[in-house]
Amino acid sequence: MLLGLVAGVLLDRVSRRPVLVVTDIGRGVLLAMICLMTAFHLINIGWLIIIMMLFGAMSLFNDAAYQSFVPQLVPRGLLTRANARLEQSAAVAQTSGPAIAGTLVSFIGAPFAILIDAVSYVFSGLVMASIKHQHIREKASDERLSEQIKEGLRWVYRHRYLGTLALNTHAWFLFNCMINTVFVTFALTELGFNTSTLGLVMTLAGIGAVIGTTFSTRAAQRFGIGRSMAFSRILYCPAGILMVLAPSANHGVLLTVTLLMIGFGQFLYGFALGIEGPLEMGYQQSITPARLQGRMNATKRSINRSMIVIGAPLGGIIADVFGFRTALWVAIAGLAVVGVWFTLSPMRDAQIDENVSS
Repeated sequence: MLLGLVAGVLLDRVSRRPVLVVTDIGRGVLLAMICLMTAFHLINIGWLIIIMMLFGAMSLFNDAAYQSFVPQLVPRGLLTRANARLEQSAAVAQTSGPAIAGTLVSFIGAPFAILIDAVSYVFSGLVMASIKHQHIREKASDERLSEQIKEGLRWVYRHRYLGTLALNTHAWFLFNCMINTVFVTFALTELGFNTSTLGLVMTLAGIGAVIGTTFSTRAAQRFGIGRSMAFSRILYCPAGILMVLAPSANHGVLLTVTLLMIGFGQFLYGFALGIEGPLEMGYQQSITPARLQGRMNATKRSINRSMIVIGAPLGGIIADVFGFRTALWVAIAGLAVVGVWFTLSPMRDAQIDENVSS
């Protein structure tokens, strides 16, 4: 988490495009190292830990830089539309990626599949390097690192709308991670799904996300950004209820009912993600001054990831002690509270102010 806060300050001091280029190519090199070390029988758990720690650090800088770079390329009024297009591409990749990866592993083996992934990162870095963008260098701050970190924290958590959005999103990450941790084992053990069936129904979440991003901009134009996001935060609850109520079945009509309930639940969950993702991203980018973009994005992402560290073991512990369905019910109840909280908060009426100073 501390690295994320420091990363935010650093990103507000430098041009973000070189950071994106270096971290993309760097991650490709790290993945290629795994392939080479495997080929020469040099790989071990120690090296894997070191490589993945470096990979994670580069991903942290890349994610925050990417979210801070978009507002430099796109006019404020088009941020939600631009983020919807980006989220659409991401949803397609996340939906098709596992299937492609599985096919590659089957035909050429895991090391070569990772090598192809490495090439994709390098290609991404080269494409990023080709973007024409002139960085406007701002006067360097004389404040200490700690003071700049505090300034970023104050902006995120003392802002009337952004503070509510950040805290609500942190809570959402906690309960969402609990569901993600428990659901796969729940489906494989209690519902009796095989891995192919599980992969198929989880693909529906990706399809839902693609469709959701298609409607996100229209929803914001018709109902407002805040109300559209409130709808999404509420929708997670019934989506989860559909999945947790699915009966255990191995064959017959009951199995069909189970597949329909899980599949539709996954679709709704992805649809909610698709609607709110671009709106949340576009909104927080639009209200944040350019000099604070790096700190805002890195701060939110760091705390969100910290919630994952808490949510994953918490979901597992509850599932071990009280059962999978109980753990899912606890997480769904948490999502319900998050949805009601968001709906009753000032964020419900949030809109993008075109006149925010950059």
